[in-house]
Amino acid sequence: MEEKTIEVRCARCATHECKEGKDCFGLRDEHRSLYDDEALAGLHRAATAIEGRHYCEATRLEEVIRFAKELGCRKVGLAYCIGLATEAGAVDEILRRDFDVQSVCCKACSIDKAEFRLEQIETGRREAICNSMGQADLLNRASTDLNIVLGLCVGHDAIFSARSAAPVTTLAAKDRVLAHNPLAAVYCQYVRRKIVG
Repeated sequence: MEEKTIEVRCARCATHECKEGKDCFGLRDEHRSLYDDEALAGLHRAATAIEGRHYCEATRLEEVIRFAKELGCRKVGLAYCIGLATEAGAVDEILRRDFDVQSVCCKACSIDKAEFRLEQIETGRREAICNSMGQADLLNRASTDLNIVLGLCVGHDAIFSARSAAPVTTLAAKDRVLAHNPLAAVYCQYVRRKIVG
């Protein structure tokens, strides 16, 4: 039997009564059963523990470290954009205090965009692809327990997450224009006005 497609538009809700117990979709029991998957339930317990213990007290980096510790991770992967190589070095140094860190740059294996006839930033020169599938493969081969994304491009982050054998969490989202703070486009009326016209 084919499932009926539903519309999900929580962002348009003015009350968000779900936080007080309302089940707008009538799927509470079905969604509760999703947490019977023990691997995902363990991730959920760890994530909830970090939220509960460090709410509004820990930075995102501190939360990532505590999350990995809560999961009992020994080896963490760091998939980063080459444009954030300096930041990746600093994050690697911090994470090394507690974990075996396996880090991989987006240009790993240096596959030429021309091989796939991909658009280039600058025509007439060699450009390596953002090899997000390769990043995931290398970290899979390294047997990481948790992978951390640091500034992968839009779309490449989705590919990496889809191919990663280990759970993935994001430390920073790429935004070249807003210093890797994509929500600034929402907070700043001038930037928002430019987007919406």
